[in-house]
Amino acid sequence: MTGGEVAGILVAVFWAILVSFLAVVLVRLAQTLRATTKLVADVTEQAVPLLSDASVAVRSAQTQLDRVDAIASDVQEVTSNASALSSTVASTFGGPLVKVAAFGYGVRKALGRGRDEAPPASSRRTVVVGRTVPAARRRKQKG
Repeated sequence: MTGGEVAGILVAVFWAILVSFLAVVLVRLAQTLRATTKLVADVTEQAVPLLSDASVAVRSAQTQLDRVDAIASDVQEVTSNASALSSTVASTFGGPLVKVAAFGYGVRKALGRGRDEAPPASSRRTVVVGRTVPAARRRKQKG
């Protein structure tokens, strides 16, 4: 064998190993692509029903939110009506009720004074906030 023949055989073996390696890589790549295609198909089959269910859920939530909004506006209207009614009742009956209460208090005081002419003097004290007691009166109180 000559040197050229050995080199040719080495090149042929090298090319055979390289082609075999590339064939194995291509077979593995084809298997990976088939598995990926199957996975995408499965995800698509599961995603479509999930998306339709999500769409139904969103529509239902929107309907419920519309109902809650209507209820909230009704509650606000009832609250404003109750406030208006309360102020109307207070303005209509408030003044006369105060007058009746004052009259009743005056009548009770008048009837009470008829029995007791005057309250005992020792129990009456007058307090004026912000005034000081003169020094002469302070000495009398202490002594």
